[in-house]
Amino acid sequence: MTAAEPAPARLSLHLGPVAAHRRILALAWGAWTAGFLSLMLLSFVLQPVQDAFGLSEAALARLTAIGVGMSGAGGLLFGWMSDRLGRRASLAAAIAAFGLGNALCGLAPSAAWLLVGRALTGLGVGGTWGAGQALMGETFPPALRGRYGAIAQTGAPVGLGLAAVAGSFLAPVVGWRAVFLLAALPLLALPLVRWVPESDLWLEHRRRPPVAGTGGQRRPILVQLLAPDLAGLFTRAFVLTALDMSSYWFAIVWLPRYLQKQRGLSIFGSGWWTLVFVAGSLAGYVSFGWVSDFIGRRRAFALYCAITAIGLAMVTLLWDVLASRPLAGLTCMAIAGLGTGSWSCFGAFFSELFPTRVRGAAMSTIMNVARGVQFAAPLVIAAVASRWGLGGGVALAAGFAVLAGLWVWTLPETAGATLEV
Repeated sequence: MTAAEPAPARLSLHLGPVAAHRRILALAWGAWTAGFLSLMLLSFVLQPVQDAFGLSEAALARLTAIGVGMSGAGGLLFGWMSDRLGRRASLAAAIAAFGLGNALCGLAPSAAWLLVGRALTGLGVGGTWGAGQALMGETFPPALRGRYGAIAQTGAPVGLGLAAVAGSFLAPVVGWRAVFLLAALPLLALPLVRWVPESDLWLEHRRRPPVAGTGGQRRPILVQLLAPDLAGLFTRAFVLTALDMSSYWFAIVWLPRYLQKQRGLSIFGSGWWTLVFVAGSLAGYVSFGWVSDFIGRRRAFALYCAITAIGLAMVTLLWDVLASRPLAGLTCMAIAGLGTGSWSCFGAFFSELFPTRVRGAAMSTIMNVARGVQFAAPLVIAAVASRWGLGGGVALAAGFAVLAGLWVWTLPETAGATLEV
């Protein structure tokens, strides 16, 4: 198969993965890993950036917020591109955007240019997940869709780990500008994208005329998502994502501070506890795919949400029981992390829920707008902590996990579904 040729008809009809599937997985995983690295890198080099430009705390907050905020706009832009121009083209454009954004950050002559670089980075990051997961969902065999979508999802913790290594250990040696330039290296891999096949399902969809009476591809994507036939499904999927994302961010953002301030652990000690949580997350991300292919998306999602809630409740509400048993406490942290494997549900689940004509836009919009909603998380945590302490705020994350595990039952079961053109 040459770069100009489409993949053989219906890759999803293969019983197992073939070479084309492996190239698709490599692109989706690599784009999500590099994208998450790009999004999180600034968090680990805030101090040298502040020193370089003499920035106030408010200016630093704007730099941090612009990347997350623009990822929502990127979800809309690249989601539209994914449905109109193709999954592969959208992914390539998103990689180019965050790669150029990182390069601009590394070369920025002023704080204003750094802000522009972060905005471009966020825009590109917003386009990587939806297009990549749509491409995988449309090409992998239905019986294997969950597990391979989960493998692609591990790009998030891997990207976070790479950002931590680059910002904490490499930047003090080579400088913060150099690590941003290193984060721009995916630009060099863009020529390889041409060897990844486009979704044959999307190609077939584009060849077919619009369905009479629906407006088909001529209607704006957002109009289609909010039309009567999709509005309810789109809303329920968004609520599910927002609940699960709230559970994750309420926990991960405040766990280190909770362990240090309220439970008296040292920075070193809280770091180890947090790493145990991350290790549990990696195991959860990978295992969820196999579990969901076996017992279904909804059952697996509800199960992993319950695991998260139990683990978080143990290290907050029941801390006194664990205080004299560090090993038991670490085990509970790993259990809480394992439950975050519920994130691996969304790629396969949403691929199966939404039709081809809006799949990329629906997935990108839901994921990135739900992330934007998390701007409220620190405010809610602060309000709860003022009355019940930081532990109460983290325990609230367990409540969101329970709500997500219940809400998933408002959506239909889709495991193993054959995607229609």
